[in-house]
Amino acid sequence: MALFSNNENKPKDYEKMLDHILPDPKTELDDSPYSTGLGMNMARDARKVINGKMKIDEFHKVYSSSLTKEFGNSYAGGETENKKKGDGPKWVMVIDLRKCVGCDTCTVSCKAENRTPPGISYNVVMESLEGDFPNIKAVNLPRPCMQCDKPACAQVCPTRATYKMENGIVAVDHDRCIGCRYCIVACPYGARSYDFGDSYEQEMIGYNDVTSPEYGKERGPREKGKTPIGTVRKCSFCFHRLQRGEEPACVETCIGDARFFGDINDPNSTVSKLASSPRAFRLKEELGTQPSVIYLR
Repeated sequence: MALFSNNENKPKDYEKMLDHILPDPKTELDDSPYSTGLGMNMARDARKVINGKMKIDEFHKVYSSSLTKEFGNSYAGGETENKKKGDGPKWVMVIDLRKCVGCDTCTVSCKAENRTPPGISYNVVMESLEGDFPNIKAVNLPRPCMQCDKPACAQVCPTRATYKMENGIVAVDHDRCIGCRYCIVACPYGARSYDFGDSYEQEMIGYNDVTSPEYGKERGPREKGKTPIGTVRKCSFCFHRLQRGEEPACVETCIGDARFFGDINDPNSTVSKLASSPRAFRLKEELGTQPSVIYLR
């Protein structure tokens, strides 16, 4: 069997792979105690706001009354709380698809580092075999959170629990998140998951005793009724590791050296140079989300 490199694939080919893992919006929201129709409509219009087809004032005018009725005092109206760009780093991840071998080391190391529960993986690798024997092509597409500069997930969040940090990371304030899951259906990359409270405790005694300090905050043992159980979770570029001067776990453990991480504001950084490569592209660029994950094909 001949395995050919996937450098002939176009961005649209990878986007089709991504679309296969996107959650069904109605199914996702029907499992939530909040309005399915409101969430689906907001997700649709949030993407219009992001790509300039709808003004932000119009968006708030359309949904303010419904959000107040649906969420009461939990609703935080007004603009999203995206932080202004400062003089610090703007973190970006570059993934070379020619080097990715589909080993899933990134997925495993991410789960181990962030101690995510069953059903939640911040990093996934989509795999596909194309062609006819013996001319078969292996195609791999790793997908962390895109850390969008213009995140639709933040636009639909009724409590403003999702926001953008100065360093470009899209964060979740678990103490403000009410688990409505509107952000899950708004995200065009399938990068968000709801924490149902499942655990590996039966398979790994003591699993719940240690949790990862998501966004640098220690929360103690994993217990029912404590966040992040009942909230939405996602990749944070291993923010707690960045605070220690380390790279995200998926970057550090990639056996094919397919991942690069750094400050794109630094013109001498590796990621800044790779972002200028003719091989560089972002998934679903037409949406206007401006992802901070850049691929090389």
